[in-house]
Amino acid sequence: METVLISGGLIAQILLIVGTLVFGLFGAIHLMYTFFSNKFEAFDSDVTEAMNTSSLIITKETTIWKAWLGFNASHSLGMMIVPAIYIPLTLSHFNIIQQSAWLTMLPVLIGMSYLALAKKYWFKIPFVGIFISTLCFIGAAVSI
Repeated sequence: METVLISGGLIAQILLIVGTLVFGLFGAIHLMYTFFSNKFEAFDSDVTEAMNTSSLIITKETTIWKAWLGFNASHSLGMMIVPAIYIPLTLSHFNIIQQSAWLTMLPVLIGMSYLALAKKYWFKIPFVGIFISTLCFIGAAVSI
């Protein structure tokens, strides 16, 4: 029986791809929930109605509801940009990541930032998904 050794670079690539796929999947699901479901409406329909008819102090050009949808959409796109950048970079130009402390640590910083937000403001499911991604990002950085 032959033993196969996997290099640290390959491990890092796998961890980066897995971590970014999980991250991007959560972003894509969040985007679908934002525009194609009622999951981000309040249980109390009066609250949703108030959001639809109230503007922000900063401007009367939008409603709190429209801003809420926009914030959720931009949050989703922010999560989806991580795999959009890191998957092609990891697959085609991994040496660039390996040679850059910034590109190695950026996913860790992003993951930890989202993890802190998830812990303070969100709920268990996004926290667990972001935690898994962040562990992958940390493992990749250590492997590099």
